[in-house]
Amino acid sequence: MVVLRFLRDLTRRVFRRKGQHAIGIYGAPNAGKTQLANMMCEDWEGDVEGSVSEVPHETRRTETRQKVTLRSGDSTVVLDVMDTPGISSNVSIVELEAIYGMSEVEARKRAEEAMNGMIEALQAVDKLTGVLLVIDSTEDPLQQVNRVLLANVRARNVKLVVVANKIDRPDARPERVRQVFNRFPVVGVSALTGENMDELYRVIVREFG
Repeated sequence: MVVLRFLRDLTRRVFRRKGQHAIGIYGAPNAGKTQLANMMCEDWEGDVEGSVSEVPHETRRTETRQKVTLRSGDSTVVLDVMDTPGISSNVSIVELEAIYGMSEVEARKRAEEAMNGMIEALQAVDKLTGVLLVIDSTEDPLQQVNRVLLANVRARNVKLVVVANKIDRPDARPERVRQVFNRFPVVGVSALTGENMDELYRVIVREFG
């Protein structure tokens, strides 16, 4: 175990010397992960990363944009930005059929792809410099999926920044997210309107550079 940890840390140090940083955007379904990835790519690359939908598990495969250059003040970091499927303990076929009007075949296909995507995303944490944990600030930050993701990241000794998303909404409570995750940098943003994204970029450059 000690040898594996040493090799993993050595690999990360080599990657950092070469400037090869990679961050993963993780969170529950519909927390705003793809919207955040799109905002980052649009701000720094001029186009977007993936499609956004109110239907759960729209993103079912990991999608990576390579060599995204972020700047904050005089500091710069070049990142591979990985948008991951929403992590959940259960993908409800019944919900996809009843609420979102999918056929049974469509719902089963989406559920299967979503589960495979979640496994792929969790396995990818080992390869990352850092993780952006995106939390819907209108919901309970202590929900199980956030605790599971936090445990996975901490077990792998990967840097973490918590993004309290959707602060543009009147029922947003980013201060609650800060209370729960007070051991980590927490930045409240709106990936929809772009509010406070400059602060997030400053923290990303500081933490992952």
